[in-house]
Amino acid sequence: MNHESVQNNSAYILDVTNLGIDFGGLQALDDFNIQVKDREIVGLIGPNGAGKTTIFNLLTSVYQPSRGNIQVTGRSTKGKTPHEVSQFGIARTFQNIRLFKNISVIDNVKIALHNGMKYSMLSAILRLPSYWREEKAATKLALELLAVFNMQDLADQPAGSLPYGAQRRLEIVRALATNPKVLLLDEPAAGMNPSETAELMSTIRDIRDQFNMAIVLIEHDMSLVMGICERILVLNYGLIIAQGTPEEIKNSPVVIEAYLGQQRGE
Repeated sequence: MNHESVQNNSAYILDVTNLGIDFGGLQALDDFNIQVKDREIVGLIGPNGAGKTTIFNLLTSVYQPSRGNIQVTGRSTKGKTPHEVSQFGIARTFQNIRLFKNISVIDNVKIALHNGMKYSMLSAILRLPSYWREEKAATKLALELLAVFNMQDLADQPAGSLPYGAQRRLEIVRALATNPKVLLLDEPAAGMNPSETAELMSTIRDIRDQFNMAIVLIEHDMSLVMGICERILVLNYGLIIAQGTPEEIKNSPVVIEAYLGQQRGE
């Protein structure tokens, strides 16, 4: 299931330059730059309202930027729909879990796989052999993806019946099913206990290695960010105020004042 290396003119899987967006004349994000290499794990941190989720919405074309450029696997996302950007190789999870809670775990994953299926509408309606071949392959792949999180035994359970942490993991599995080159994780540890967070850290590394992809994550859990990110960008009021290695960020007076220091003082 490993991806082949992306071949494009850029050295980066994700290349964002001078990105900005205004809402009703108010500047929500300005001069945001990030370049992410294949297999790199990068963290975005900052206080609530700093602009982190806005960046993910821009990267996936939920919002169109007021200025700046975004390239995913060497292709510009300007004017593209979220579906088109997904086909470029970018996938995301959300702060608020978005699953089809009344259908099974495996069907949640198979829905994400349908973009890659090759049977026609007619073969699906008539249940022709080509349809069953694709469905069998999709079921096999969905189970393999669930096994990454040791969730294959839950395949037939309704997604909404899973504990919160398992629903979080299922959302990541569903994102992986779109075959991304860049995976955006929006607060993946939200609602998890310390042992689940530790397990998630290991799984994120495994995802990077097994699927050969870059990962960008937003997270408030500093143990997770410092434990797995190779590079961290810190946002405040829509601007990057610091970036560097976990050690550099941990010891930055600017960061401590704007973000980490707030937590320590609480």
